[in-house]
Amino acid sequence: MRNIAKLNKTYGEQNFFFVKFKSYVLWNVRALLLWLAMVNITSSNLMNDPLEHATGIERREVLAKATGNDNPFDIKVFKRGAGTKENPNLIPSAFDARIVGCICEEDQTYVQWMWLQKSTLKRSECGHWFTLVEKAAV
Repeated sequence: MRNIAKLNKTYGEQNFFFVKFKSYVLWNVRALLLWLAMVNITSSNLMNDPLEHATGIERREVLAKATGNDNPFDIKVFKRGAGTKENPNLIPSAFDARIVGCICEEDQTYVQWMWLQKSTLKRSECGHWFTLVEKAAV
């Protein structure tokens, strides 16, 4: 209590530490307001566009999705068609070979995997036929 009384006597009615803290806060608030005015923060420039940061295969994927292709790598599951030898299921691929999985029966709990080679027909265990077709790389 004596020290506070000495400070009040020395610096008037205001406490020395309060004066320093008040000055510090005011300068930081001023600096923050100045920075906000300079940057002009809006919701549109809080986060940059992902395309500006994407490179390589990720950039090509973002560009493909921007043009409306939501499956640029053809990895989504699709239902097989009739799959006869004359009219096989067409599997797109940008490579000479691809692994394909077939769920032969509706209640089957595992996948029958097989390799498909370019320009050859392949029959799964359930009797459906598959072949690779050329697709441009992403």
